[in-house]
Amino acid sequence: LSIDNFTLAPYPLCINKNVCATGTGQLLVPVVEGATLSITGKYLGRVVYSDSHDLCVLLSAQGHPCPIPTTLTSITACVLVKPSAPANVPVVLIVQAINGNTNNLLFCQTASGVKAQHCI
Repeated sequence: LSIDNFTLAPYPLCINKNVCATGTGQLLVPVVEGATLSITGKYLGRVVYSDSHDLCVLLSAQGHPCPIPTTLTSITACVLVKPSAPANVPVVLIVQAINGNTNNLLFCQTASGVKAQHCI
């Protein structure tokens, strides 16, 4: 996926609530069954948060079941920010997707200074 725009909403992230990541751009290959989405948060070079999901399940919940054709230009995936997320700690957030049939990287986005907080 060649990404032109990447957003997280809501921001700051709310611990124990859903966050949605949207990537807009051009898929170079279809997203197929078995694709995974991994989320890693690092603080001072150490992993302080990690999560993994079936990307096709997440995309299906948004109305786009796999296989996802290359004509789709915007993908949104919503996941729960786990209760173990560190509050008010600026992490380097790495969001990565691996395709199901080839284990090839679909995309990898990195954002610095991402914070989660306890929301009401």
